[in-house]
Amino acid sequence: MPAPITGPLWTKNFIILSFSNALLFSGFHLIMPVLPLFIADCGGTDRQIGLIMGSFTFSAILIRLFTEPGIDRLGKKNFLLLGMLVCMLATAAYYRADSVGAALAVRLFHGVGFGIATTLYATLAVDIIPAARRGEGIGYFGLGTTLSMAIAPALGVWLVAGHGFGVLFAVASAGQLVAILGLGAFTGVPAPAPSSGRGAASLLDRVLERKAVFPACLALLTGAALSGVLGFVALMAKQAHLTTVGYFFTVTTSFVFLSRLFVGRIFDSRGHAWVILPGAVCLLIGQIILSQTATTPVLLTAAVFQGLGVGILFPSLQAWMVGLVPPDRRGIVNATFYNFLDTGVGCGAVVLGIVAEAAGYPAVYLTAAAVMGLFIVVYAASLVRGRPPAAGQGRAD
Repeated sequence: MPAPITGPLWTKNFIILSFSNALLFSGFHLIMPVLPLFIADCGGTDRQIGLIMGSFTFSAILIRLFTEPGIDRLGKKNFLLLGMLVCMLATAAYYRADSVGAALAVRLFHGVGFGIATTLYATLAVDIIPAARRGEGIGYFGLGTTLSMAIAPALGVWLVAGHGFGVLFAVASAGQLVAILGLGAFTGVPAPAPSSGRGAASLLDRVLERKAVFPACLALLTGAALSGVLGFVALMAKQAHLTTVGYFFTVTTSFVFLSRLFVGRIFDSRGHAWVILPGAVCLLIGQIILSQTATTPVLLTAAVFQGLGVGILFPSLQAWMVGLVPPDRRGIVNATFYNFLDTGVGCGAVVLGIVAEAAGYPAVYLTAAAVMGLFIVVYAASLVRGRPPAAGQGRAD
């Protein structure tokens, strides 16, 4: 079902899909800021924490090799339900992990479910969003995720402090069960699309959309820079004797929310160049400020720039990539987006874990800032050469 060129955005299916996707990410962000503390309690070192946090992304990437066969065999909705079921079971299984090895195994299992679910949510969303409002629609689709980011990390910190890790994992699992039940009301699921006459897809074509490699590489750099925030900000705050790390995530996500109210419309009307470069600069500034964090005001100032950068970059890069391919390749292009993003997060977590152990947490964020500096140089050079499409959308509808 190709997306209509025009039409209403806030349909019943769009609302259901956005709400269910928000619950998926609520479970993810609920445990994310405190999972490094949980692994440390299991005896993990900074290097092992980075490895375990990164392993999640590698299993997510591996399962996306089977996105197209999974859709062909089960259909988009059923394949999404399978991914959500795995996420729910994995989240509950963290409670039984009492060693570094067990935590690694559960994390890998969780990545499988998350890899399926994120790809299918994005694909279904693009299928039902009118093409003329794609940047706006993807931005609004992510608002539920943004709200979960505002509430879930602080709630996770509070649950662990007041009730322990067992209650945390139970609450996260319950939210994902609600997401599964909510998907039952989703209707009008597109049938599997034809293969565009290209014959049997190669293994590479199942996981990589070659037309979108350049913006995908930018997503990889973004993920690498953000992995330091996801994996080490709670440990850094604890080392600095700051008890406000929950507010960091709340402020970050508040500004993600604010940015998404306008960034999609700018993307649709002016193109990606008007939003991606400012977003990258915001993220760079946020990382530099984080490297100097010693007080709560500095931490929260960094959160403002982090929120603006994330809120601008993620929907813009994804909408740009989707606009470069025909409708039957949307599942693959979304898999490409998340694979490159997750590769960045995974490799970044491992490398930054080594940096943290060798040089401390300020060095982690200076390294992440250098990654965003590379992003800006590469993207600006591409604009000078005129490599990306001038309007940014490049629709193939």
